Amino acid sequence: MATITIKILFFASAREAAGGITSANLELDADGADTQVLRAKLAVQYPKLAPLVQDEENLTLALNEEYVDMGEVKTLSSGDTVALIPPISGG
Repeated sequence: MATITIKILFFASAREAAGGITSANLELDADGADTQVLRAKLAVQYPKLAPLVQDEENLTLALNEEYVDMGEVKTLSSGDTVALIPPISGG
């Protein structure tokens, strides 16, 4: 089965939950590769990231520098970059 490679960028608490890495390449089956499948794969590959990545309200995805709206599922292609952006808090 053909696969695609996606670059993942980890920010803030997502970086901490992934063990401090800033980026990683992730392979997905080309058939049916989308942002929903990506969330599930990330939850398995990085168990500490699972609570964040499985909750759309706690982690926004940006696909090739464009936000993916909550509830929206985008198709992924080889070479895409997906940023994991947790909520930013501050005062």
